[in-house]
Amino acid sequence: MPKPGHLDWLVDTGERQNTACGREIEIWELNPQENEAVLSAWAAHFRQHYISDEDLPIMVDGTGLTNAEYLRQTLLPDRTQIPGPSLRSGDFGEILVADYIEYVLGYWCPRELRYQERWNRNDSTKGCDVIGFKLVADGHVSPNDELFIFETKSGMSASANNRLQDAIKDSDKDKLREAMSLNAIKQKFVRRGAIDDADRVKRFQDMADRPFRRINGAAAILDDDVFGQTDLTVTDASAHHNAANIRLIVIKGPSMMTLIHALYERAADEA
Repeated sequence: MPKPGHLDWLVDTGERQNTACGREIEIWELNPQENEAVLSAWAAHFRQHYISDEDLPIMVDGTGLTNAEYLRQTLLPDRTQIPGPSLRSGDFGEILVADYIEYVLGYWCPRELRYQERWNRNDSTKGCDVIGFKLVADGHVSPNDELFIFETKSGMSASANNRLQDAIKDSDKDKLREAMSLNAIKQKFVRRGAIDDADRVKRFQDMADRPFRRINGAAAILDDDVFGQTDLTVTDASAHHNAANIRLIVIKGPSMMTLIHALYERAADEA
């Protein structure tokens, strides 16, 4: 699939900061523009993580609601009721990082299943945040195949802690969550009859017999004000179980929560 237009607004600033343990932090910037076509496509892309366009009319049928009402009342995290706003910002960060992994770094990153099978719109999905797969050749096992597991944390208010450090801390838990997350993804593919996709996941379920490269990532998605108040140089990843293979990025941008709410509202209104 071609790269979505909104990723043209995600740029590498070229700025790098070093952690207390000597690792490099990439600084990226998200700068949305007033482009209605791109914003509409971004909103549709975002909405389709929660429900496909094909399934939407079927699910709305019988509820007595419009498409927009159904999305706001049944699927999308609430705009004001806690924990809806924080879940919105968390989902936004995960989806943006998944886009980055898939369209910038070139990994296969199936993620819609993570959001489409929620029972409670105001409850986050458990397991690893973002998982990317890269196979040297489909249907063949290579030790150069890669499993990329990213933990993301969003920080949209000035009171936020060092969200990159929080992401590193929770990323260390992915050592335990990895097997369960891969099993959940594979199970959902099997239920949908997508056996080829299930086989791609299966390839990464037994590292001892089928070696591959495991890469971990920690990302913080920050409002510009939070970024300006965060001392990233005190961040420490030395205790991480995969410290030799961890990638650290920060994505910053202006008025991020305003952007997030606008994206959710457009996703509902244009359905």
